Amino acid sequence: MGPELTAVETDTTPPPRTDVVIIGGGIAGVSTLLALAEQGVSSVLLEKGKLAGEQSSRNWGFCRTQGRDLAEVPLAIESLRQWDRMATRVGAEVGFTRAGACYLCETPREVAAYEKWLDAAREWQVRSRIIGPDEVEKLAPGSSRRWAGALYTDNDGRAEPQLAVPLMAQAARRLGAVVVTGCAARGFETKAGRLSAVVTERGTIDCNAAVLAGGAWSRLFCGNMGIDFPQLKILGSVMRTEPLNGPPELAVAGPDFAFRKRKDGGYTVARRNKYEAFIVPDSFRLLPRFFGAAIRNRHEYRLRLIGRFREEARIPRRWAMDEASPFEATRILDPEPNPAIVEESRKNLVRAFPAFASARIAQSWGGLIDSTPDSVPVIGPVNAVPGFFLMSGFSGHGFGIGPGAGRLMAELVTGATPVVDPAPFRFERFTGDSVKAAA
Repeated sequence: MGPELTAVETDTTPPPRTDVVIIGGGIAGVSTLLALAEQGVSSVLLEKGKLAGEQSSRNWGFCRTQGRDLAEVPLAIESLRQWDRMATRVGAEVGFTRAGACYLCETPREVAAYEKWLDAAREWQVRSRIIGPDEVEKLAPGSSRRWAGALYTDNDGRAEPQLAVPLMAQAARRLGAVVVTGCAARGFETKAGRLSAVVTERGTIDCNAAVLAGGAWSRLFCGNMGIDFPQLKILGSVMRTEPLNGPPELAVAGPDFAFRKRKDGGYTVARRNKYEAFIVPDSFRLLPRFFGAAIRNRHEYRLRLIGRFREEARIPRRWAMDEASPFEATRILDPEPNPAIVEESRKNLVRAFPAFASARIAQSWGGLIDSTPDSVPVIGPVNAVPGFFLMSGFSGHGFGIGPGAGRLMAELVTGATPVVDPAPFRFERFTGDSVKAAA
């Protein structure tokens, strides 16, 4: 199982009517719910399983601007502002601290690549900078090697995924929002071409708008509604250690490892740049659209030929609104971590920072990451279905930029001036401006 989640009270029955229905109880959906609740907008969040039960509690916990796709940098900056006041917003600590982040470089070529990114990102006055070997040793002491340099951002941070999302949902409920867990949304209804209601396993909710923040499930939901959303899932394997003294406080990523300190004194550890891409039916359906990304990122992924093909092939791609949906058959995606990758990340980390040799592994877990062809999320309306909004495909970046994404989505739904330019996140960059039958 994934990390232990903070338990909060939720509602048992959805109301018959609300302004906005949010489908999905991860960081994206809950951030949107909280932003809407703070504006006094009537909202209901539906989660088929548990709040943050999937990737929103299984990520690394990095909250960073550095190294982001340039389209995401303004959203990352806004998200850090949101993280800064999150404890005040929710009335409890979520483990957020601006301890800094550091990307270590083995070669001058890697340093040059970050310099190129930094030149482009300076437009947004980021505080990232390139540091040399001596400063790396001061910031991340105890390494067994001398690094060529690093990309360092002193005001980047980290937070606790298993704490943050449930507490944000709890805060939204105090403001009048409704949060129903164990309740799947099956689809939506339209009137005169506009979304008019969301159909759930516990009844229909009339609404003015619906936001799909379904993570790895979003393509399946969209497909049943005749909307072709290009999205694939990749597996990340992560571990956490028991409390440990000695290693650096800031979040650090090397060429083949990553770690950050946890609120409990342990460390979250992962194998950087090594994910598993399962060969599934959608791999063939979406090959033309993902081919370029597969070539560009070929060193970051390991293909797995077995494990999920039959499982996903058996999932129905069409169902009626009065039938049980696939979301009711699988309440939580809980994939097994790859023990070889977990061990590889541990060995690589110990090789680089010997202080971790004494660390005891407390837990390891797997998480399915929702990815798009350009690794940038969709955050915005689906123009062909007025009233339907999509926020998904965060490609492993969702936790850090989730609060900013939630504010942006709330503004788009209510027609307010958006905090950042939403154009880079538009759905139609993939599919044009018309509904297409899913491939």
